[in-house]
Parts: sequence; C-alpha cells; structure tokens
Amino acid sequence: MNVAKKIIKFWDIYYGWIIVAISLVSMSFWLGIRSSFSVFYVVLLEDFQWNRGGSAGVQSMALITYTILSPLVGGLIDRFGPRRVIIPGIFVLVLGLTMNATVETLAQFYLFYGVIMGSGITCIGIVSYSIILSHWFEKKRGLASGIAVSGMGLGTFVLVPVSQYFISIWGWRVTFILLGCLTLVILLPLNGLFLRHKPEDVGQFIDGLRSEIPINETCPECIEKINNQSNWSIGKAFCSATFWALMAFCFFSIIGIYVILVHNVRFLVDLGIDKMTAALIFAVVGAISSVFRIFWGWLSDRIGREITYTAGMMFACIGVVFLMLTEWTGTRGFIYAFSFFFGVGWGVTAPMIMSTAADLFQGKAFGLIYGLVEGGIGVAGALGAWVAGVIFDKYQSYQWAFILTIIVFIISCFFIWLAAPRKTHLPN
Repeated sequence: MNVAKKIIKFWDIYYGWIIVAISLVSMSFWLGIRSSFSVFYVVLLEDFQWNRGGSAGVQSMALITYTILSPLVGGLIDRFGPRRVIIPGIFVLVLGLTMNATVETLAQFYLFYGVIMGSGITCIGIVSYSIILSHWFEKKRGLASGIAVSGMGLGTFVLVPVSQYFISIWGWRVTFILLGCLTLVILLPLNGLFLRHKPEDVGQFIDGLRSEIPINETCPECIEKINNQSNWSIGKAFCSATFWALMAFCFFSIIGIYVILVHNVRFLVDLGIDKMTAALIFAVVGAISSVFRIFWGWLSDRIGREITYTAGMMFACIGVVFLMLTEWTGTRGFIYAFSFFFGVGWGVTAPMIMSTAADLFQGKAFGLIYGLVEGGIGVAGALGAWVAGVIFDKYQSYQWAFILTIIVFIISCFFIWLAAPRKTHLPN
C-alpha cells in the first residue's frame, strides 16, 4: 500500500486536504522566494550601484520566464502528471538560488535569477497546484484554493524577514545558498512522497464523494457545464470572449500587485525606515493576506466570485492610498493602515484567479489553458515591476506608480464581471 493510501486508511480523511496542505507549503516557497527579491534588491543596489529600472528588470526577467514556461508546465502536467514536472523544477530552482550567490554583474543576475531560478520556480507555483486542485474540488473550490494560496502570504511573512535577517548576519550571497538548502530539504520529500494528481489515483472521488455523481446533479445549468467541460480546447478558448475577459481581469490585477510587491520595501527605506523594519512591515502584509485568502475563498463559494473580488479590490485601493499619504504627510502611522488594507485586498487575488479559471474552463485542457492565463500574469508582473522602477527613475517618486496601481485594480474589477464565473458556478 502506498503512502497516500496509508494516510487515508489511518486518518479516514479525504486526501484532497492533504493536497491542499502540500500546495500551501509549496506556494509559501514560491511567493516567499519571489517576494524576498525586495530585500535583495535593496542590498544589491547598494553593493553594485545599479539603477532601479535595470535592477527591477531582473524580477521582470523572472516573470517573463514564468510567462513562457507556464503554458508548457500546464501542458506537461496534463500529460505526465505533476510529480514528473515539479520534482525536476525543485532541482532547477535550487541550482538557480545557489548560482545567485556568485553574481558579479547585472547580466549574470538576469541569467541566474531571471532565467534559471525563474524556470525552476515556475514549477512550484500557482500554475501547477491550481491544475492539481481543480481535479480534487468542485463544491468547495473557493475554500480549498483560499487555504492553498494562503501559503503565499505565509511565505512572505516568513521568508522576507528571514532573508533580511540572514543578509544582515551573513550577507546576501550566503542567504541565497541557505534559501536553496531550505527549498531542497522541505519541498523535495513533501512533493516526492505525498503529491497525487487526481482523486482516482488514491481510490477516491472529487470532493470526497462516495460515488462518481456530479455534486450539482439537480442543477440543470451545472449539468450542462459539466457536459461541456471536456469540449474546451485551446482553439475554442481563444475564440471565446470569456477567455479574454479572464486574461484581462488577471492581467490588470497583477500589474498593480507587482508595483507594490517589488518596490514597497525600497519605498519605505527611502522614507528613512530601517531595512529590517521595512521587511517586517512587508511580512505583516503577507500574514494578513494569508488569513484573508482563506476568508475570500470561503466567501466566494457563498456569494460569488465577482462580488468577492470587487470588495477585496476596494480594500487594496484604500491600502495604496494610505501608502501615498505616508509620503505626502510624513505620518508613519499610515504605514500600519497600508499594511492592513493592502494585505486584506491582496488576499483576494490568487483564490479568485484560481477559482474563476477553474469555474470557466475546467476540463481536459484546463492545464494548458490555465498555463496561458498564468503566462499573461507573468507578463503583467514583469510590466508592473519594471514600469514602477522606470517611473521612479524619471520622477524620483513612486506616486505616479501608486496612482497607476489604483487605476488597474479598478479596471480588473470590470473584467471579472465580464468573465462572469457566476454563470457556471452557483454559490452554495
């Protein structure tokens, strides 16, 4: 009997929740490592005197790599299963982290961080676990997605200040090596031993049902949706206005998120806040987002994705306004308001992106379709990280970048209503 079936027999649980736990830990590393760029960014600017636009472009390069590889990762998982993709990806990620410790030029940093590490981290990210979770949950998809992606905030809360602490003691080169060791020791056995692709791999059915009966068997609209799911192809998706509305909703949302994620620590340091405190503030944002990812996911199962996302973006916009007020007034108390409101709003993005995509395009080609969605997200993140750096280089201020963030958040709300997941997912 394999390890998964032993767990099921011993604990008498639905193994989908084990998959959620694996996803949570893996995505903690995924976004925790990516978010830690903000503290490496500060010290590398000091050591090498690179300009901000060019340096922030390294994160953009990693996101471009993510953009290119996400559809490939999704397609490979559809065909070969997750472990044959995620396990090699962990080794590539560790290699990239280790090579970052040897950086001497900006070009090397683009290669080691942007390309090699960017390739590995794509395999342990949201694209992989969104595909896996879509097979395990239907009725509680929002909640399961919310719990899984709460790891993103948890990773930010832990790895950002830990990275800053390690940097202050041993320097940034040793810190890259230590992150690589942590990744190898924790993620390799976790995914290698316990990860499974679908419920039938362990003798179970979706949502832990006792028989393979659709959850909404009394709902004609849901039966029609289930019957049509297997008909989705890349060509059909491309010809669908729903697909492009989904892409736009994700694209505009992530532009704004990455303006803040990449530049907020540098912004706070510019205001005279010490590096460790700035890192801790960012960590608090991540912790708050973790809690609210679960809340927003649970709420969306009950009142719908569109209403939930719009409410979350209202909080995010208020948070950005408080960040702007911090510079305008010099009142540091606004930083705490930013931490809360932006953390709450940031928490709505990932579970709504995952759940909305699965609601609309769940089926045999979902891995490849979602990989394309994440590819668009990679472009958006790269654009957000880069454009904020360019705006600062031009105006010596982030204020216009923050105004842009609020605008794109509002636009993203418009597009989730156009995508209309409410037409395929009925609230519980």
